Order: sequence, then structure tokens, then C-alpha cells
Amino acid sequence: MEMHQVRYFLAVADELNFTRAAERCNVAQPSLTRAIKLLECELGGPLFNRERANTHLTELGRIVRPHLEQVFQQSVAARDLAANFTRIEKVPLKLGVMCTIAPDQLVGLIFAINNRYPGVELELLDGSGVLLNERLLSGDLEAAIFCTGLLAPDERLNTIPLFREQMMIVLHPDHPLAMKNMVTVKDLHGERYLQRINCEFTGQVTPIMREQDVKVDVVYRSERDDWIMSMVASGYGYAFMPQGCVTNPNVVARPLFDPEIHRNVNLATVRGRQYSPAVGVLVREAMRAKWQGHSALAIQEMDPDELELSDS
Repeated sequence: MEMHQVRYFLAVADELNFTRAAERCNVAQPSLTRAIKLLECELGGPLFNRERANTHLTELGRIVRPHLEQVFQQSVAARDLAANFTRIEKVPLKLGVMCTIAPDQLVGLIFAINNRYPGVELELLDGSGVLLNERLLSGDLEAAIFCTGLLAPDERLNTIPLFREQMMIVLHPDHPLAMKNMVTVKDLHGERYLQRINCEFTGQVTPIMREQDVKVDVVYRSERDDWIMSMVASGYGYAFMPQGCVTNPNVVARPLFDPEIHRNVNLATVRGRQYSPAVGVLVREAMRAKWQGHSALAIQEMDPDELELSDS
């Protein structure tokens, strides 16, 4: 089925006259008639009863008409979306970003969007993974970049994996554990802990410590990672942070071992929701961007044949 056949059928269904329909479609009547006959062959029967002064839809024509109208409307909408995609002007985009993702990890994406699509007015809103999930579903956000941590994947969301990073133990350079290449859970017994309130893995690490009979002294809690980092730099205790967030030059980070813990950061949108072209821009640039020097995980995980097709 060709889209011009659908367009010709809908014109005849409106006009109930092949000559007027051909004029409306700016096509020769024999071409329109031939296209309708090919469509009838494909659908298995006549769509019109052709009478000199009383052309009208057959029962089959009446049945398929609403479906073909929907197909045509979707085709027009897709074409308009593609056209708008290349000439976006003053389109707002509310993007949620998890508060525990370091700004340095997003600068490249933001620069690419601003450089290639200056009409996109990007507004960044931060919050915890749980909060961003709620705001996405409520419609307050069009998209979000976050990690759900221990939460089960929400089936209402489309997620595109962007990057994976290891969780680290962050220490003052003079701390005895800073001399080690990696830190085990048992190494933390008796140490002073600076707790990140928005840490995605608190509920996972606590049972592990309990199982290994490891006790730590929680001496400070904060929603602000930069405050936690400053406290570590002052020698007040250690912190548990994603590798990409360790940007303070006055601290050192060592990977946690036994067990290793990683987080996957995803770009999420809501399934079935209609979006502005700006969301298409965001997805496209997120897939083009380098995350920690590598392509997005979604591309790395593609089947080679699928990747070759997507690049063609």
C-alpha cells in the first residue's frame, strides 16, 4: 500500500466523484483510477460502486475508510515532525537530572544541543531518582537522566542506557585506606562515614555490612554531594560516591571491592506520550554523545547488524 493510494482513496471518498478527486489531488484522472484499482486489489475487493451519477462507497470502503484516515493522519504528523525537527524555533525542553550526576558528565550533551539546535530552550531541574520518576509520570518533566538504583524498572518508562560507573570510597589523601588500591567492606569497620542522603545504594550496602559484621560511625548526613566532598577533604571521614562525581582535587577515590557496586545512568521518557521535537533532539544527541569517553551503552549493546543498519 502506497501513501498516494490512500490519499487518492480519501479524496474520492470525500468527493464521490473521480474527476473532482483527481483535480483536488492535482493528478490525471487515469492515474488516480489506476491507483485506486491497485489498492482495491491489495484490500481484496472494490471500494467504490462506480455509477455515472452516484459513485459511493461499498461496504468494504466504509469499513476501511476510518483506518486509512488514521494511517494518512499519522503519515502527515510524522512528516510534519520530521520537518520541524530540522527547524526548531523556541521549543522549551524540561529535562530532569539526578542530583548525584556531576555537571561535567552532561556538559557535552548540553553544548551539542545548544550548538546544533539553538531554538531548544533547555531547562534543567534536579532531584533524586525517585522524585524524577514521579515528575516524569506526572508530566512535570519531558525527559530525565537518572539512575533508579535499587528500584525495579518502571514499565511505564522508555529508558535508554547512557553510561555505567563504579561506586567509590572517597578519602582524604592521608587516610590509611588511601594507600590501598581498592577497599573492601571489612576495611570500613569503625570508620567515620559521611552519608549522602540521596545515595541510590544505601539500602544495598547496609545489609552487606550487617552480614559481614561491619559497623561504621555515621557522623554527617547531607543532600549535597559537594558538601560531603568538602568534609572528606577536611579529613572528617569517608564517603561512598559514584566515580564521575569525585571532582575535588583534595580527595582520592578507591574502588569498593567485595562486592563491587556499579550504577547505570539512563535517559528516560514516558511510554506512549506525545512529545515536542525537542525531545527527539535530546534523544538523538544523547545517542551521539560520548559518555566517559565511550558511546552510549544503548549503542554498545546493539546487535552488530542492527548497528550497521542504524548507521546507514
